[in-house]
Amino acid sequence: METTFEIAIFNSEKDKPLTWFFKQKHRLSALHPDMSDTMINIKILRKWGELEHAIKIRCMEPCSTEDYINAMEDIITRTRYDSQRGQKTRKPVLKCHKCGSTSHLANTCTKKTKINEAQVIKEVNCTEEKEESDQDSAISEDTPVEDYPIENIKAFFEVTEVHTHLPQYSANCYNLIDIQDARMCKTKPAKGKGYTAGASCITSVLIKNIEAIINLDMGAFCTCVGKDYLQIILPEWKNHLLPIEGLQFSSASNNMYPLGILDTNVVFPQQAGSIRVKTGIVVMDNCTSQHITLGNDYLNIYGIDINNHKDRYFTI
Repeated sequence: METTFEIAIFNSEKDKPLTWFFKQKHRLSALHPDMSDTMINIKILRKWGELEHAIKIRCMEPCSTEDYINAMEDIITRTRYDSQRGQKTRKPVLKCHKCGSTSHLANTCTKKTKINEAQVIKEVNCTEEKEESDQDSAISEDTPVEDYPIENIKAFFEVTEVHTHLPQYSANCYNLIDIQDARMCKTKPAKGKGYTAGASCITSVLIKNIEAIINLDMGAFCTCVGKDYLQIILPEWKNHLLPIEGLQFSSASNNMYPLGILDTNVVFPQQAGSIRVKTGIVVMDNCTSQHITLGNDYLNIYGIDINNHKDRYFTI
């Protein structure tokens, strides 16, 4: 097993960062049961090959296992994207527009332009383009989707993907020219029943190894929790409270009275690997919600995205 660990070098084209990292970690844990996590991470870091320096720059010691994996996945994603983008970009072939040769350009061409020949070629090309356009229209009108050529399906997919996933920003321009209906991902409810399509953003987390309920709320200004619910999950919360002064909070209906800030870690449990989010939760005196509200502050800090495509889910 020790020999297997020594010869194991990460290959960005074949290995997945999460699977490869935990495989090496299990090997080291079996060989050295008393070795600390920090030392294990350092030994595994030397196996990243050419990417070791890039990971060291992103993860300043001491770093947790999650930090190493997140940095590694981000580097691999960017590396693969840049390589694919470089493969798709092809250098255009320069030709002489007088004689069509690729060995020189028109400003150094010694041959005279053959006007008649060029005109014939142009007419032939126009005829071919017209035939191709007729074939394309025949495909789009009469041919079933299953019989579309592969290049047509690919082009349609790429255009749809670009328009769907581009960030949408609000504009202050009121000169509206082209207004289109938004594309729906689900079946439209009956008239007046649109509220039935709503879904919550509530999930389960761990705080000090105790299960709690948290609501991912983009409309909330800050992360907060009521003292009554906090008393249920963490009875000793008053001993860990940090002071807060000079700040005013309000909800949609009334003013909120802060008691202090609870500095704690919120763990999102996942089968592939749990995520720890370091938060400062504002404890409210008159908040009656029976859950923790993860507000817009830490959703922006950690880049947590809430997606509503098909099924609601969130990514960190």
